[in-house]
Amino acid sequence: MKQVLNHRTLKLALGAVILSLFILGGGHGPGSVAVQEPYPQLKIFNNVLFLIQNNYVDKVNTQDLIHGAIKGMLQALDPHSSYLTPEQYGEMKVDTRGSFEGLGIEITVKDYQLTVVAPIEGTPAERAGILPGDRILKIDGQATKDMTLHEAVAKMRGPRGTKVTLTIVRGESQNPQEITLVREMIRVKSVRSKELEEGIHYIRIASFQERTSEDLQRSLSEAYDRGIRGLILDLRNNPGGLLDQAVQVADQFLEKGKLVVYTQGRTEERHEYLARSGQKRDPRYPMVVLINGGSASASEIVAGALQDWKRGVILGTPSFGKGSVQTIIELEDHSALRLTTAKYLTPLGKTIQGKGITPDIVVEPPKAEGEVGKPSKQKEGEQKGIEPKISEEEGIGSEEMGRREADILKDPQLKRAVEILKAHLML
Repeated sequence: MKQVLNHRTLKLALGAVILSLFILGGGHGPGSVAVQEPYPQLKIFNNVLFLIQNNYVDKVNTQDLIHGAIKGMLQALDPHSSYLTPEQYGEMKVDTRGSFEGLGIEITVKDYQLTVVAPIEGTPAERAGILPGDRILKIDGQATKDMTLHEAVAKMRGPRGTKVTLTIVRGESQNPQEITLVREMIRVKSVRSKELEEGIHYIRIASFQERTSEDLQRSLSEAYDRGIRGLILDLRNNPGGLLDQAVQVADQFLEKGKLVVYTQGRTEERHEYLARSGQKRDPRYPMVVLINGGSASASEIVAGALQDWKRGVILGTPSFGKGSVQTIIELEDHSALRLTTAKYLTPLGKTIQGKGITPDIVVEPPKAEGEVGKPSKQKEGEQKGIEPKISEEEGIGSEEMGRREADILKDPQLKRAVEILKAHLML
């Protein structure tokens, strides 16, 4: 999902930009592009730097001033563009390995507020009842208003066993609530699968990591061996992850050569990602894909591709709407720029950023109840619904079958998905 450029490449690019400015700056001919001359602004910046160095009440570090200026420049662009110190850049590289010490929350900035995309399953955040859309006002008493995403992540991560206090507001509530969580080692199992009923299989993808497509292929092979007649792919509260894994996941359900997603930047040029190997086996069994407001980024790419090619019915509530491409440009001091350079579009050209994926069938989850810090009825129902208890033995007794049906009934989205597959299989 990220592209890395070295410092030499960056300098060449900047040189090209400066040359273009010289050529186009005074252009008045037909088709010329009016470009604002940067040098007066750079002169003002230099003057401000000089004044601060010589007149500020305390002695200042010039490097800190430059880093602060770069940070502010990127913050003025969008919530996903940022400056990464060497330490932050190094930490970013471990995000997709599947384990870290922290709380288990995927966050973003939405409407200028630090917002929860989704809690990760089985983590302190999920057990505390934190939900997609919750806004984090403070971390350990420090306001998040001017924090970058990386600063917020750094404050929430830390050694296992240590505590962190979040001040959270939910929905339209005007009463912030504090919740103290204990950090743990977060190990994310990206793919889980179950057979809900004979021939109806359920696969849950929690995030897109380095081995997600391999794990999915293994789960699908097991389903084929057992006799798959219908599939429910659950992408709810999936905050995303690696682009290549999203493409490879969609690849397992689409015909070879089908467009999965494409990116569009400032130029007319676009980059396409195609299904390379195609669906593994025929016939094409019916499929329902579950999404909600916690489905973001890579999960929206998969849902959008399957929806546009009519490979599956998309069911649930609208997804989050995070569909932009960040390019990582590494600098010579091992810091980096994380710069938004393009947006993702579905095969039919629908923009994901800010809009999300609209389900074919809208089914609301149980209304969230309870206070922050206590598992809500919605969360309890979703947990039981997506992890129905199934006997390890070959036979399933009536008592176990009754528990299974009760679990599905507590999750209206999963219940509707099962009904749709059953109706299709009866035709």
